[in-house]
Amino acid sequence: MLSPFAAMAGEAPPPLRPDQSTFIDIYRELVETDTSHVTGDCTLAANRMLTRLRTAGFGPGQADLFVPDGHPKDGGLVARLEGTDVTAPAMLLVDHIDVVAARREDWPRDPYKLVQEDGYFIGRGVIDDKALSAIWVDSLIRLKAEGFRPRRAIKIALTCGEESGEAVNGVKWLLENRRDAVEAGVAFNEGGYGMTDADGKPQALYLAVGEKHSQTFVIEAVNPGGHSSRPRADNAIYDLSLALLRIRDLNFPIRMTDANRTYFDRMGLVVGGELGTKMRLLAQGKADTATIAAVTAHPVHNATLRTTCVATTLDGGHAENALPQRARAHIQCRLFPGDSVAETEKLLRDAIGDTKVELSRVGEAGVVAVPPPLDPAIVEPAEAVARELFPGLPLIPTLLTAGTDGRYLSAAGIPTYGIPGILLDADGNGAHGVNERIRVRSVMEGRDYLYALIKRYAR
Repeated sequence: MLSPFAAMAGEAPPPLRPDQSTFIDIYRELVETDTSHVTGDCTLAANRMLTRLRTAGFGPGQADLFVPDGHPKDGGLVARLEGTDVTAPAMLLVDHIDVVAARREDWPRDPYKLVQEDGYFIGRGVIDDKALSAIWVDSLIRLKAEGFRPRRAIKIALTCGEESGEAVNGVKWLLENRRDAVEAGVAFNEGGYGMTDADGKPQALYLAVGEKHSQTFVIEAVNPGGHSSRPRADNAIYDLSLALLRIRDLNFPIRMTDANRTYFDRMGLVVGGELGTKMRLLAQGKADTATIAAVTAHPVHNATLRTTCVATTLDGGHAENALPQRARAHIQCRLFPGDSVAETEKLLRDAIGDTKVELSRVGEAGVVAVPPPLDPAIVEPAEAVARELFPGLPLIPTLLTAGTDGRYLSAAGIPTYGIPGILLDADGNGAHGVNERIRVRSVMEGRDYLYALIKRYAR
């Protein structure tokens, strides 16, 4: 199927189909509703999506707003299209509608206006994560308009609280208060994506099979201090620095799973050359120490294989003419599925090996994501639709090195996958930054891919 956005460089793309224009209206309404925790309102965005579903014929019980008590702006939306087989477990399409705050003075344009420029959609949330939210709402409306009757019920949940710990997390709230709305045999979430090279040429689609769990630690050195004219070897900044260097040199054990074996085998073919060969040797269990070192020298490949911990903030001293009385840093760890917070903390303490420095956790360990199986019933339909809509583009299972709301679902026994379709640029598209953007072509092709895939999974 040729994309309607596949015009050659310099040519104007063909006119939009009516269904594409409708989708862009939904997308625009979401992007132009500020849903940041600082100045926004998720409930307003959810209510606007509810209005669209009501207009499409979804009545009460089929589409509804939910608002956690005491959090009037942290609401969300749940909806469903009933299946013909009441014994078949439902499928859940879940996504967050909240965004990272964007200040007008930092942007060359209003961040909460959807701009289309030079082949890109630009605005806060265009990729993280309102494109997918708009696709879920749009897909439910299209399915109903077509009279499509899924074998299994199709549910959607658009929630708040993913981007800010200060808000109520909507997925967690639903599991605790409206489990029926999200109960499913499988869930599809953000975290999957596609990737292009620096020239915009598609390289691969990534299906996220599991995600990491984040845990932050504080490392701190304390000292009586003194006058800077009388320096001593015992110095809080030096003590902290030594500990940080030891953490830098700490390599956590490599973990091989079915998902990352498949990732390195298939991705090795995409990368090619000497590195690609080494990636495939790793997948086959034939890698020596030098081969492992070459593969893990790449930050993404390294993070796909093991728990990682890195210093992210630094603060020390109290006056330029005084010896420091205190120096501290935050260490952000991303735990490989199956690795515990307690074991990670022990390995950090062992690496530091210095009683002059104290290590402590920030907050509770929290919910740890349970990786779903590398299930052919999930992988094969995704590959089949990719062959139809993205000929020649490999679909590669991968471990998401970040974390999502999927951790709550997976821990509750609902296998959750990060679904691909939307292709990102090699530079990350400015997510969480200024001028967040995504190619128009990527969104529209991703919409077609995901709609076709929903139908496959719902049969």
